[in-house]
Amino acid sequence: MQVTIEISDEVAAQLQQAWVNLPRKILEVLVVEAYREDLLTRYQVGQILGLSSRFAVDQFLKQSNVYGHYEEQELEEDRQTMANLVSKGVIQI
Repeated sequence: MQVTIEISDEVAAQLQQAWVNLPRKILEVLVVEAYREDLLTRYQVGQILGLSSRFAVDQFLKQSNVYGHYEEQELEEDRQTMANLVSKGVIQI
């Protein structure tokens, strides 16, 4: 889907001075707000912005001052990973 917005040339020039890639900035702002409102998942954030990994998504969200959304399923996956690493002797607790 393509979305078009209209702003005056004066405002567009002013914004483009601050944000060289204005369309990208607008997309990022939209994605951050949608994520904050639980409309998008981290996976979808990565897909939309073309981010290569979960770590890149996390870094983007952190730079955008977005934290949280650590879901129960993710916690359980992390617990299982930790238990596997401990049982293999990779880490000690």
